[in-house]
Amino acid sequence: MAEFATGSHDWPVTEALTEFMKAGWADGERDVDPADFAPYTEARRKRLAAAFPGERIIVPSGRMIPRSNDQDYRFRPHSAYVWLTGDQTSDGVFVLEPSGEGVLYLRPKSNRSDGEFFTDRRYGELWAGRRPTLRESTTSLGLEVRHINELSLAGPARLLRGVDATVDADLPQRGDGRADLELSVVLSELRLVKDEWEVGQMRLACEVTARGFEDVVRALEFAKTGGGERYLEGTFWRRARTEGNDVGYHSIVAAGSHATTLHWIENNGPIRDGDLLLLDAGVELTSLYTADITRVLPISGRFTPLQRDVYELSRRANDAALETLKPGAEYRDFHRAAMRVMAHGLEDLGVLPVPAEQALDPESTIYRRWTLCGSGHMIGLDVHDCGRARATNYLDGRLEPGHVLTVEPGIYFQPDDLLIPEELRGMGFRIEEDLLITADGYEMLSHQLPRTASDVESWMADLVR
Repeated sequence: MAEFATGSHDWPVTEALTEFMKAGWADGERDVDPADFAPYTEARRKRLAAAFPGERIIVPSGRMIPRSNDQDYRFRPHSAYVWLTGDQTSDGVFVLEPSGEGVLYLRPKSNRSDGEFFTDRRYGELWAGRRPTLRESTTSLGLEVRHINELSLAGPARLLRGVDATVDADLPQRGDGRADLELSVVLSELRLVKDEWEVGQMRLACEVTARGFEDVVRALEFAKTGGGERYLEGTFWRRARTEGNDVGYHSIVAAGSHATTLHWIENNGPIRDGDLLLLDAGVELTSLYTADITRVLPISGRFTPLQRDVYELSRRANDAALETLKPGAEYRDFHRAAMRVMAHGLEDLGVLPVPAEQALDPESTIYRRWTLCGSGHMIGLDVHDCGRARATNYLDGRLEPGHVLTVEPGIYFQPDDLLIPEELRGMGFRIEEDLLITADGYEMLSHQLPRTASDVESWMADLVR
């Protein structure tokens, strides 16, 4: 098959160049301080050890994923790995030994004694940047760090599968896989209640996200001239990259009828006066904690009377949901409260073909044609956080101090829905807040942004003066 062999676009490296490149480099060891999160990650590891006493637990960070040819997507480690270690490098593997002691196996700073540092496009320091040394990582992260080449997967262990295919292959699944599945579930459930450090990160993520929303309002006028939804997406992304790591999820920048698509991310439509803009976006901090906030903005700066009426229906549903939030309340309570308001509002609009109370009957729920999705979710390192938790501890559970969640009931009138008045078609509304459950109620983490229609108009006017 020699006739099909291809070569890299890089020039060949001679033996003389290799020897020359190996010599003449400074030691490169740096002084680092312990990370502020280190005491918290240590406490989290102890909680994991208590959940599986005397067992070996393995949690990988994951590997880089090719985007195209020799280009990788920007690496983002698995959230459970970050929660336990604070490390964000690729190819890492955290091992919790049966003794309860944790060891982190990492690929350290390139060794100048071989050619990796200048020949390896994926890991070489001159190509991809400097990684910490083992000593630096040990000091910063507050746990023992060893070279990844020392990792041994021999012996019984629970593994967080589906994160690193190489680790999965090297550690055969035990039995029916129940042990590994239980690990993924417990890791999600341990993350449900946020510690003090995490709460601080969530507050900051909401603050930065609010500034991104302000940026978008200031950019509306320019977006009307041709940049459209995609220009606004880029505007918010610039704030996310400036003050954080990235966006926490693909931003939903939905103008006009695009707002009726719940997860609209094409963001290729125009921005026009008279339409509404549904902006659902969140900044992911460098710690990888993300906000998730939604507002509906009148592009002209003023709601029409009909737009105002439906917006305020959405806001009243959100208010009703917020009133239920307190420790001990059923998680489902806030959705139920919001849906009662929504169903009666739809009845008032003349949309429901039956009385609201009949539509709310569990055997019916036909009101959901216009308010399809749930009214919120947990949030943290993932925008839909703790997704592997059992229903008994999440959806069918009760709220506790330290839970951080969104409240986001929405109402969506599809542009081709013949069962509603024509003037309603093509409008979508969602107000989404980020909330922390406290000992006596809740703290609104997204308080920087306005809620009522009048406050939205005043806020927008102040920003563009």
